[in-house]
Amino acid sequence: MKNTFGQSLCVTLFGESHGEAIGVVIDGLTPGIKIDELRIRHFLSLRRPSGKISTKRVEPDNFRIVSGVFDGYSTGTPLTIIIENTSTRSRDYEKTRYLMRPSHADYTAECKYHGFQDYRGGGHFSGRITAALVAAGAIIIDALKNKGIHIATHIKEIGGVSDRGFEDFVSDAEFLNNSEFPVLDSEKMSQMKEVISKVAQEGDSIGGILNTVVYNIPKGVGEPWFDSVESVLSHMMFSIPAVKGIEFGEGFNFKNITGKTANDPLRVQNGNIVTSKNANGGINGGITNGMPIDFSTVIKPTPSIYKEQDTVDISTNTNEKIQIEGRHDPAIIHRAAIVQTSVTAIAICDMLLSRFGTDWLK
Repeated sequence: MKNTFGQSLCVTLFGESHGEAIGVVIDGLTPGIKIDELRIRHFLSLRRPSGKISTKRVEPDNFRIVSGVFDGYSTGTPLTIIIENTSTRSRDYEKTRYLMRPSHADYTAECKYHGFQDYRGGGHFSGRITAALVAAGAIIIDALKNKGIHIATHIKEIGGVSDRGFEDFVSDAEFLNNSEFPVLDSEKMSQMKEVISKVAQEGDSIGGILNTVVYNIPKGVGEPWFDSVESVLSHMMFSIPAVKGIEFGEGFNFKNITGKTANDPLRVQNGNIVTSKNANGGINGGITNGMPIDFSTVIKPTPSIYKEQDTVDISTNTNEKIQIEGRHDPAIIHRAAIVQTSVTAIAICDMLLSRFGTDWLK
């Protein structure tokens, strides 16, 4: 089972949704990085559900750092964070043990682990595990920020309602990384929440598009082929359970434009080579060109919905109906934004350390 990402900076996940705890091990982190537990708590709070547009399972996300930190700084040895699970209601899943929930990992987990997997709440496949990624990301986001690199994610679109794009990136990034519902236009925020609320009242769910930008990343990071910046980021994005698509820069819109529009003209500005626009999302030939990395992902609707659906009973091998109960999100996009920012930071940091050495963050 492959639960580790990275080459120079390695992140390993462990735990299950209804197990005793979940957690993460960060190996290869530069020694001497300040570890701010308040910042970790803050970023975890951005992922935590709140209000009627989120699940009623609210975990306090109390965490313990049990290795790799001494006197408030990283030691350079494996840093381990454990987050306890306290708000489990496993009985919600007992009655549907053998009924495979549509579009969940229930059936594929059964195929791979032959019934020995922890099925409660999705087990190791649960979005609950992303809390550990956010805890790791909180450390790395701040470390990159101290090197002048800023990362932020906003809800680009949901239910036909679109947010504005980034303008003053540093201030916009700071705003988003302190927002429970990460949208730059307050009017659009209200409209998006109304869309989610309406879907929730119908017992259904909805997805949307997240847009992430990495600002002030050095030039020359990435590899031409199998470890291109797009390859590494895509690998990491598809580790977020709900992500079903990704595009860089103009992405799929390239099909509608010609080369003249698609190309990013080069010019010298204050002695620095830049491009006059950024249709390619800051990446050429798999390598950063110094412009902001700009990519978007599509988040699918939450598969747990309160409507009757067709399924199968794997204990009897018969066709059945399922009516899911329990506590579920009508939309996870607003909670997934900080997850996307966190895993972006992890992937970017791994590439930077591979390029410039493991002490580069110091």
